[in-house]
Amino acid sequence: MGCLVAIDYGEKRTGIAHTDSLQLIASGLTTLPSIESIEFLQQYLLHNDVEAIIIGQPRQKDGTFSSIEKQILKFISTLKKKLPNVRIIRHDERFTSKLASQVIMDSGLKKRRRRNKSIIDKISATIILQSYLELKSYQK
Repeated sequence: MGCLVAIDYGEKRTGIAHTDSLQLIASGLTTLPSIESIEFLQQYLLHNDVEAIIIGQPRQKDGTFSSIEKQILKFISTLKKKLPNVRIIRHDERFTSKLASQVIMDSGLKKRRRRNKSIIDKISATIILQSYLELKSYQK
């Protein structure tokens, strides 16, 4: 069984998280400029067995898609061309940025470190992945 990779795609930055090979624990991997994310994933897949990539699906409170969804679909299209053998799964990411901000507040990080948006993106990707793992185990 390979690991899972989760992506919190943003206009500027993309947060990436992954699981262990048993798919039990989600942990933050990195945050990088969105333009570099496909190249990073290509390199990551060269060295790691990845079962699927989970990509956050941003929705508003009323269930409609967020404005960034068009960019995410374009990203997914490019990703499928570059990595045709990897399964891509979409997962609802509502409120992950708010949850990530709360996690950071609760962690006791100093105010200066809390302003670092790359931390939020990596934690958001981790929350997306953990949420997916919980849903997957619930459906069994």
